[in-house]
Amino acid sequence: MTNLNPAAVAADNKILIVDDDPSLLRLLAIRLTAAGYQVESAKNAKIALGRLESFHPQLVISDLKMEGMDGMALFEQIRAKHPHIPVIIMTAHGTIPDAINATKQGVFSFLTKPFESKELLEIVQQAIRLQPAELNHNQADNQWRDKIISRSTIMEALLQQSKQVARSDFSLLIQSQSGTGKELLAKAIHLASPRHQQTFTAINCAAIPEQLLESELFGHSKGAFTGAEKNHIGLFQATDGGTLFLDEIGDMPMSFQVKLLRTLQEREIRPVGSTQAIKVDVRIISATHKNLQQAIIDKTFREDLYYRLNVVELELPPLSERREDIPLLAQYFLSKSADQSHISITGFSQEAMEVLISATWPGNIRQLQNVVEQTLALSTEPLISEMLVKNALRDKATVLPSFVQARDKFERDYLAKLLKITAGNVSQAAKIAQRNRTEFYKLLNRHHLSAEAFREE
Repeated sequence: MTNLNPAAVAADNKILIVDDDPSLLRLLAIRLTAAGYQVESAKNAKIALGRLESFHPQLVISDLKMEGMDGMALFEQIRAKHPHIPVIIMTAHGTIPDAINATKQGVFSFLTKPFESKELLEIVQQAIRLQPAELNHNQADNQWRDKIISRSTIMEALLQQSKQVARSDFSLLIQSQSGTGKELLAKAIHLASPRHQQTFTAINCAAIPEQLLESELFGHSKGAFTGAEKNHIGLFQATDGGTLFLDEIGDMPMSFQVKLLRTLQEREIRPVGSTQAIKVDVRIISATHKNLQQAIIDKTFREDLYYRLNVVELELPPLSERREDIPLLAQYFLSKSADQSHISITGFSQEAMEVLISATWPGNIRQLQNVVEQTLALSTEPLISEMLVKNALRDKATVLPSFVQARDKFERDYLAKLLKITAGNVSQAAKIAQRNRTEFYKLLNRHHLSAEAFREE
């Protein structure tokens, strides 16, 4: 799992503390400010609700027992209006039932006073890392990217680069794995371009049979083939003045590639069955999950077409390289699906979110959405549990083990292989492993392996 720099996490995050004990309020503010967080304090829940409107914190830490509105009532008000803000509840009267009840209702964590500074800071860092932060992309300048949900630095760099190249009319190639959101990025680039008021059209080249692809893109004349009962306008002509997104360009048949190349060179198309060429003004954005340079070597993709399409190349990172976006995306998919299905699920348990963040996501964002929808459909609690997430991931191999777990598995498999090769001869196995017998026996005992079991009769 990708670890985030604590200092970097703290620098841009705000915390609101709520407690009717002035001395504790002051102490917490000092501790959190020293850790690099921006902190504001409120001596009761009413003041805290007012501060929320102007301070916009990424985390609220509240006492449970307060005059007037208590901590759980404050949490309910926060959740109703700002569901993305995690809440940590503190109490000197904490009991296990209180903690279970609070976390079931969606409270991120439950701290019993007195607590150590280290414990507080660890929970605070975890809360901010695991929970989605509110995006601030509603300004007019950022409307083009509003549908791209991210707070990761790698995506931010890509979006800045995308905005820059959007101003030009060069052809773009988006290289990325399946399920990463290539069409979403292409649409965002179109919206940031001078063509944003014109048509954006997307077509998956792998989904159209070869014999229909030419007609779909270039159109056809009446009577051009059996079933062509009237003239048909192709996507190039329909998108004139706008942007055409060719997804999975690497799967385009070789026989059609030369026709596409001619269209890009001449900036004109000729409908199937027609003798008249039609001028078109279309910007091309293409995308693929394939290695096109290898495809050129394998003679499955034309080199001249590659250079026409790849004037500028953008690499969209897989979900495993932008793990800080997983809580944000998971909560977005959850809220969207819960609203559509009228299901009252508020979020993920802390343990469930940890599993989501540590998964390898071979299917990327598309797979994450599928997992969220599946767990939402099966959950019987207000928070989605760790077990539901693990079951939805199905293959245990899709979850990254911890370093210790991975090391232990390697050691156990390695030792078992040595014993199998040497038929349980410890001296020989220890020699191959370059360890003395005593140390080797300790390793066998640690992993509950018996040399006798590997000895041939």
